[in-house]
Amino acid sequence: MGVRCHVMKVESFEDEEVAELLNDSFVSVKVDREERPDVDKVYMTFVQALYGGGGWPLSVFISPDLKPLMGGTYFPPDDKYGRPGFKTILRKVKDAWFSKRDTLVKSGAFAIEQLSEALSASASSKKLPDELSQNALHLCAEQLSQSYDSRYGGFGSAPKFPRPVEIQLMLYHSKKLDDAGNYSESKKGLQMVFFTLQCMARGGIHDHIGGGFHRYSVDERWHVPHFEKMLYDQGQLVNVYLDAFSITNDVFYSSLSHDILDYLRRDMIGPEGEIFSAEDADSAEREDAKKKKEGAFYIWTSQEIDDLLGEHATLFKDHYYVKPLGNCDLSRMSDPQDEFKGKNVLIELTDTSAQAKKYGLPLEKYLDILGECRQKLFDARSRGPRPHLDDKVIVSWNGLAISSLARASKILMGEAEGTKYNFPVVGCDPKEYMTAAEKAASFIRRHLYNEQAHRLEHSFRNGPSKAPGFLDDYAFLISGLLDLYEVGGGIHWLVWATELQNKQDELFLDREGGGYFNTPGEDPSVLLRVKEDHDGAEPSGNSVSAINLIRLASMMTGSKSEYYRQNAEHLLAVFESRLKDMAMAVPLMCCAADMISVPSHKQVVLVGHKSSLEFDKMLAAAHASYDPNRTVIHIDPTDNEEMEIWEDNNSNIALMARNNFAADKVVALVCQNFTCSPAVSDPKSLKALLLKKPS
Repeated sequence: MGVRCHVMKVESFEDEEVAELLNDSFVSVKVDREERPDVDKVYMTFVQALYGGGGWPLSVFISPDLKPLMGGTYFPPDDKYGRPGFKTILRKVKDAWFSKRDTLVKSGAFAIEQLSEALSASASSKKLPDELSQNALHLCAEQLSQSYDSRYGGFGSAPKFPRPVEIQLMLYHSKKLDDAGNYSESKKGLQMVFFTLQCMARGGIHDHIGGGFHRYSVDERWHVPHFEKMLYDQGQLVNVYLDAFSITNDVFYSSLSHDILDYLRRDMIGPEGEIFSAEDADSAEREDAKKKKEGAFYIWTSQEIDDLLGEHATLFKDHYYVKPLGNCDLSRMSDPQDEFKGKNVLIELTDTSAQAKKYGLPLEKYLDILGECRQKLFDARSRGPRPHLDDKVIVSWNGLAISSLARASKILMGEAEGTKYNFPVVGCDPKEYMTAAEKAASFIRRHLYNEQAHRLEHSFRNGPSKAPGFLDDYAFLISGLLDLYEVGGGIHWLVWATELQNKQDELFLDREGGGYFNTPGEDPSVLLRVKEDHDGAEPSGNSVSAINLIRLASMMTGSKSEYYRQNAEHLLAVFESRLKDMAMAVPLMCCAADMISVPSHKQVVLVGHKSSLEFDKMLAAAHASYDPNRTVIHIDPTDNEEMEIWEDNNSNIALMARNNFAADKVVALVCQNFTCSPAVSDPKSLKALLLKKPS
């Protein structure tokens, strides 16, 4: 729950007078926007169109036939600062309903009609103009670079959200520049990304004690966060830290990936492998406290740290900028209400090597001491009241987490042997991440997928919810399954991804106008079907779908490949003006627009028995370098079922497998533009092949 949602809940919805006004004249309906994003979208769009801005909490007044009449976001309980309070609004809406009902209802119906037209845009052609495919990427990178905060990292000003799609775009763009030989510009983009990832990791938005990241920081320094932890942030952030590790081979980034995944495995995974949605921001300060407080679980007094850490307290407090009067003083935005007076949100402001020197310690010993201290604080806070766990299982967010777990299982094999971790990173055999990814996917298949109808449900809590799967559920899960397959998962994950893609096309695709609607359109009570494109805290279903289609097209041949490619081209054409005029709003779609203009994707084909350690090492080598335009296919020619699937979808792969199989080794071929490299059979040679610059 956001800060203002929490405030309004306490100020208005726990107030007797407000309750009386509501119960007297209204039927109150509380909607969980995570459970029903389709319903939220209708009324949020109405409020944004009417008042030029939106956000949560969202308060909307609707007629009995569900047409919106008026609405807004946060209202204080009483009139304040020239703004009407919630009680005044309730009285005025009641009066208007009885005195001008017809006008209200007509204007609500008209607004929905207008929005419906505006938000179901159709493409004027079947594909983007060629120059826009590549220009959108440069345009977006340019706009992001202009908004870059060179002092504290990130793009834009406070409040600062980790918006991983921005990082993805900058990494993709830098790779393009590097491939084209424009090394200095490429390096500039990478430096922005790496500095941002470092500032976030060192800031208070990162939970230094338990791992994982909070929702956003209220100040420009990534220091004081809104303390909620969301699964969609964790999944996407793991992926960008993994990408940074692939590029730099710097253990700083790989350990952050471990940090987030170890947090998920410890606190967010259910008994059958399902991954929960979120942890609240607020909790009770003590077991006997009546009220919950924002961040109570995560903040510390200087005295608490002294009591818990004894001889190492000074070192720890120095490292994390802990002060007796509290440390939320780095920015005037950090704590304007003095909510955290006397409290400390841990942040690293000093260089770790310099700190180790200051205390006369070898760096490794210094890091060990910090790890032991964090473990003690973790144990202490675990004994107190925890924030509420939202144990809903949402398919789309699980898709994002499946992707990051799967990719981590191979990319983190690139860490040097004997890499040392400190708490909260526990580290593990990367295979365990693969197991977690497969368990989460299996949970969805078992509990949220109808095998006969090939349809997904949206979420699960004590059983599936009544909401059907939405576009994001299909798109994000397909993306996760493609990653699961590419890092070595069974062919059945790829087959399921293609089944889901077929069903997605049936339910959401606008075959005439191009692109995907956000809902199946079967529920008359949901008044709008929208083609969403905004890549915000989560990417849009259309951006992810475009990339899924491009990936599927590069795996298949013939009419299947052509079908996927045409759908991707048509989809991107729908959003032509967005890509041209507001590229920064759609970073992931800009990447997709460039991907489709790449004449031929790089294909890595691994041939051999899959149960061997050699196979795992070759897969890790195939994924070691950063390249979003690479597809990895693995095939065992002695597996008849697998051979049959490839005969049906891409007979070239089956032929390659037959011609290159050797019983005693794993063979890799790297193919592009219809030509393949000579076969290699050791990880080092494969890595070198994949690092070769395009001619």
